[in-house]
Amino acid sequence: MDERDFFDESETRKPANLSCMHCRQSDTYEVRWLVRKKKKMLRGNADERDRAKFAKAQSYMTRLDDYMQCKNPRCRKKFEITGLQSVVFGESSLSGNV
Repeated sequence: MDERDFFDESETRKPANLSCMHCRQSDTYEVRWLVRKKKKMLRGNADERDRAKFAKAQSYMTRLDDYMQCKNPRCRKKFEITGLQSVVFGESSLSGNV
């Protein structure tokens, strides 16, 4: 079985306070995340090794955006997202803010 068989995938947006590296202006940006929630049960055709992997699996989010475009009309340059995790584990962080 593939790892994707253990999870339900969806995409969500969460607000993050980021500052542009070029003009130093801070603003709130909508960052895209891929949410993988662990399924309740495994399909019936799984073997013992798949069941062991499924037992260790946990829900997580992966950041999809690496760059943002500055909202300042005089700047509008792309900047790299730093200071924001790229992977977040745990059920509590999937429902709340990052």
